[in-house]
Amino acid sequence: MRTTYLVCYYIANDKRLRRVFQVCKNFGEHLQFSVFECDLTSQEKLELERALGELIKNDEDQVIFVTLGPAEGRGDRVITSLGLPYTKLDAPCFVF
Repeated sequence: MRTTYLVCYYIANDKRLRRVFQVCKNFGEHLQFSVFECDLTSQEKLELERALGELIKNDEDQVIFVTLGPAEGRGDRVITSLGLPYTKLDAPCFVF
């Protein structure tokens, strides 16, 4: 069974930030800057946590997993925003 997670991160170093972005890109959909939506099995979540754990510095960086519930049967995905409208990021994202 797949569970949907929001994966949000703050990475203090640009080189680590680029690497974390690439890892997250392999596991989910890029929503905004340092936010991904990931539909993961429990094994995939462990793989993502392991990969990120090898990249980040625990005393400088932070990765947050927000559980949104089962991926199946949730109905349509609805994203609303305040301020600038949400737009799906189809273009490549460049992290400097």
